[in-house]
Amino acid sequence: MERTHYNGTLTLENVGESVVLVGWVSKRRNLGSIVFIDLRDRSGIVQILVDPEKIDIKDVRNEYVLQVYGKVAKKDVANKNLKTGEIEVIADRVNIINSAETTPMIIADETDAVEDTRLRYRYLDLRRPVLQKNLMVLAKIVQAVHQYLDEHDFIEVETPILTLSTPEGARDYLVPSRVHPGHFYALPQSPQIFKQLLMVGGMERYYQVARCFRDEDLRADRQPEFTQIDMEMSFIEEEDIQTIVEGLMKKVFKDIKGIDIKTPFLRMKYDEAMERFGSDKPDMRFGMELHNVTKLFEKSEFKVFSSAIENSGIISSIKVENEASNFSRKRIDELTEFVKKYKAKG
Repeated sequence: MERTHYNGTLTLENVGESVVLVGWVSKRRNLGSIVFIDLRDRSGIVQILVDPEKIDIKDVRNEYVLQVYGKVAKKDVANKNLKTGEIEVIADRVNIINSAETTPMIIADETDAVEDTRLRYRYLDLRRPVLQKNLMVLAKIVQAVHQYLDEHDFIEVETPILTLSTPEGARDYLVPSRVHPGHFYALPQSPQIFKQLLMVGGMERYYQVARCFRDEDLRADRQPEFTQIDMEMSFIEEEDIQTIVEGLMKKVFKDIKGIDIKTPFLRMKYDEAMERFGSDKPDMRFGMELHNVTKLFEKSEFKVFSSAIENSGIISSIKVENEASNFSRKRIDELTEFVKKYKAKG
């Protein structure tokens, strides 16, 4: 099928050019003597101007698939909400490639459909620009990962999907074997065993954008199947791993978002992270750090504190600036009374 441009790529530089476009009707506006059609493809939307006296489009409605022959013209009033808002295409001919019934959901970023409807009509849901953009961003991320790791002497190896069950952190998905009745393959939770074989085999640097499968309950950060950037290296130190991963993150953010990330990243020992934040993945935006006050309570008779110290625990506190002056005498009295009652109960 003839096509000269993607809809969302047309600009003022194309004014005067004859173009052939294809796409889905996103919106139709009939003003009587003129009909405007917003024609959508994966690159974006462009406005088509149709003279209904010359071109019969009375049956055309949302989600019809059209092929449009026309000429690019500059708009009198630009639409700043569209990437192609400074131009429009004056149609010379319109071919209806496919018709469409009324859709059960609005095909737009802001849809009216509940999740069950979106999943049932997934092919319609995928026409929404926001989802198409997400898929294209994901493809660009994977492309950047391949480019970066290839430049750093990594070898991409596709490891087996059907394999023996190996002990890992979750249950395996099992696939019955047709040629060995009563026996099963396991889907890999990660390529861990295979990449270790590759290191022993002398590959030295391996990577893979790997599919992984884990038969476990859904959580906010867990899915039955997912994709991970899997790497392994030989003859390296911790610093080498950190440097490679930092460089990868820097490239991805630069290529995808145009953001320059400063490297090296802040590095922190596990013990320091736990002592200052009580977490091995601290949120550095949280300014109220923990302070170790165990020594202040070494002789405390308060069982909550004394038992923690006896069991090699620590006591930490959060320092809240200027709050002591706001702490009323009434609250101090209430706290004193509470401590007395607690001691009385033994």
